[in-house]
Amino acid sequence: MNFHRSRLAIISLFLVLGFTALSCSSGVNLYSKQQDLQLGQQMQAEIAKDPAHYPILNNPALRNYVQSIVNRIIQSPNVTNKDFNYTVTIIHDDKTVNAFTLPGGPIYVYTGLMKYVDNEATLAGILAHEITHADHRHSTQQMTKQYGLERVTQMALGQDSGLVAQIGETLAMLQFSQADEREADANSFTDLYQLSGRPWYPAAIKYFMIKTLNTGGSQPPPELTRLFSTHPPSQDRLNATVAQAKAANLPEPSEAQLNTAGYQRYRSMLP
Repeated sequence: MNFHRSRLAIISLFLVLGFTALSCSSGVNLYSKQQDLQLGQQMQAEIAKDPAHYPILNNPALRNYVQSIVNRIIQSPNVTNKDFNYTVTIIHDDKTVNAFTLPGGPIYVYTGLMKYVDNEATLAGILAHEITHADHRHSTQQMTKQYGLERVTQMALGQDSGLVAQIGETLAMLQFSQADEREADANSFTDLYQLSGRPWYPAAIKYFMIKTLNTGGSQPPPELTRLFSTHPPSQDRLNATVAQAKAANLPEPSEAQLNTAGYQRYRSMLP
C-alpha cells in the first residue's frame, strides 16, 4: 500500500471510531469521551447486578447529601467535562475505607470512608480527587496503555467481545499511575480553590492523607487495604498538597469551611 493510501486509511479509521489521541501527563487516550460514558454505563449495570460485592445503601437523604457536594464541585471552572455522568452511589460496606470512579463520571463511596472522614471539607476534597480521575479520563488512558491500539480498535468494532468482558473485570481493579494520583490531588485543590464563594477549605484532603498515613504504618489495617492498593497515600503526596496551600497563601480554615458539625449530623444517619 502506498504512503498516501495508508495515511487515508488511518485517518478514516480514526474518524469512524471517534477516537481522540490526547497527549497528557498520563499518556495517550484512544477512547472517545462518548466511549468513556458508555463504559461507565456498562460497568454501572454490572455493579448493580452484584450486590454481594457491592451492596448499595438505600438511603436517599445520605445519597442526596453526597450528590449535592459533587454537584457543587463540578461547577468549578477547573472541571472540564461537565457533561459527564457524575452520579453518586453509596456502598454499604463499613470495612472498606475507599471510593472509586468509573469512566464517564459515576462515583462510588463506601460507608467505611464516610465513617472514617471527620468533616465535610475532607469528603469534598476526596470527591474532587475522584472527579478528576473521570474528568481527566485516567481510566481509559490506562486502558489504552494496557490493551494497545489493535485490541482497542477490535473492541470498538465489536470484533473482540471477550475483551469487553475482560475490561469489565479488570477496570475496577485498575490502579492509577503515580502521575494520575498526583494530578488528582493537585486538581482536588484547584477544583475547590476556584469554586465561587470557596465553600470548603481547598487543601482539606490533607486531613485524610495525614490520618491514613498515621493509621497505616508499615502494615495497613484491613479496612485500608483496598485504599492502599488503589490510591496509595504517601508523604510526598501530602507534602505536595501542603505546598499548594502555602503557595496560595491560604489561612487556616474556619469551621464554616470545614463544616464538621454539619457533617457529623449526616454521618450519624449511617447504619
